[in-house]
Amino acid sequence: MGSLRQMGRGTQILVLAIFCLSASVMYSFIFHYSATEEDSDQLVPQQIRALPSSSPRQPNCTCQGSGVFVLKDHIPKDQYDDIVKRRAEEYRKHHIRTSSSLNRLIFAPSNSPLQYPIQGFTVVPLRKTLIPGLALHAAKRQNYKVTLSVSSGVLAIETLGEGDKEGQKEITVQSTSLSDLNNLLGQITYTSTVYRMRTGDLAHFTFEHHEAVFPIVIQQTSVPVLYDIGNDINSRVTIVTKTFLRYTELQALISSIRTYYKDIKIIIADDSLEPQKVNGSNIEQYIMPPAQGWFAGRNLAVSQVTTKYFLWVDDDFLFTDKTKIENLVEVMEATPELDVVGGSVAGHGQFYFSLVYEDGNGEDGGCLNRKGAVTYQPVPGFPTCSFTSGVVNLFLGRTDAVRKVGFDPRLKRVAHSEFFMDGLGSLLVASCSHVSIDHQPKIENAKYSSFRNQQSKDIEDKLANHFFKNHLKCIHYG
Repeated sequence: MGSLRQMGRGTQILVLAIFCLSASVMYSFIFHYSATEEDSDQLVPQQIRALPSSSPRQPNCTCQGSGVFVLKDHIPKDQYDDIVKRRAEEYRKHHIRTSSSLNRLIFAPSNSPLQYPIQGFTVVPLRKTLIPGLALHAAKRQNYKVTLSVSSGVLAIETLGEGDKEGQKEITVQSTSLSDLNNLLGQITYTSTVYRMRTGDLAHFTFEHHEAVFPIVIQQTSVPVLYDIGNDINSRVTIVTKTFLRYTELQALISSIRTYYKDIKIIIADDSLEPQKVNGSNIEQYIMPPAQGWFAGRNLAVSQVTTKYFLWVDDDFLFTDKTKIENLVEVMEATPELDVVGGSVAGHGQFYFSLVYEDGNGEDGGCLNRKGAVTYQPVPGFPTCSFTSGVVNLFLGRTDAVRKVGFDPRLKRVAHSEFFMDGLGSLLVASCSHVSIDHQPKIENAKYSSFRNQQSKDIEDKLANHFFKNHLKCIHYG
């Protein structure tokens, strides 16, 4: 059951290691009682609610106002039941991938004699790690007894012999000396028994009628991926664009770029029906199968970027003396958390918008509200820049961050907000008014327009895509 150990002062310490086959059960309430007359801790009685590991059913959300699309209405009726069934299964798997015991709401007990790490204890999967900061602070007693238990790993005490190296789900430490008990608590190790890239465990730490719960982050360490930004703008930024049947506009764009940036690399994704060679120094033209679409071209262009940042421009833009790429780089370099910084486009202005997402319930899906001209707060140190959710088609992107989100190639004709919808919660976005670009006068191009303009089927397909891929109930465009 355990072992008796003689310490220097002749104190007997009883260490009991109890193996639990099933995971610990989180009780609906954790009771904290006041001390007995024999104790002198003078602890105040507390009753603290501990939320269950599975979240309760979320209330249903709604999209209100004009411009609301109820997405289930855009699913073919003969396919609806099958699509809903597949969506529910994919959402269940998504929940498994993204949920963790670390998401559970935990309340710290008041007047507790237990000391434990409340934040920052991270372990590598399957690797033994000392638990820092475990201690008991209690008034004098004849005997002290604490218990520590976990569910996704095992515990051990460093000073125990070979037979205890595999560890146990639960360890009880008992001693007549508080000092010796704390000495042993300082030698308890945790080893996860699950291999995941990022998950967690909850440790339960008890003394008499007092219980504390603290998180253990189980996370595989990652290797840094760094970009050498060099000494000039050419080694920091690549200009990328997508073209289709607009070579006159594209050549005008390139000419304007070379007026201000003679050597910067330009990457072109081209899905024209009859591709034409684009000549010029430091230009990479990637020919795609015909009419693959807007986002497929963005994916291809960004995939070829080797610099830390890329500047996205449309093929009918024109650089001016106000198109200062360096100014956007300055904002990004000063704010390392930023992923996308937008400017303004003549004729569109400083276009930006907010995105607000509500989970809703698991069956119907969430609600997404887009609202134009909304910012959250200024970017520190840059009064002309503000945080927002989405920006115009002139933006500087952090290459590795944008690649992780990507552009959905199913969106062929008209798509922009959808990239920022997919990136909500992972991309930090800002809009700046001090960098702008011009828009070329429109040239009539009937063939281009026949592909460019959205058809009713394109709209229906896009809304159906949101219903399944983003597990949305409705979208409000405001």
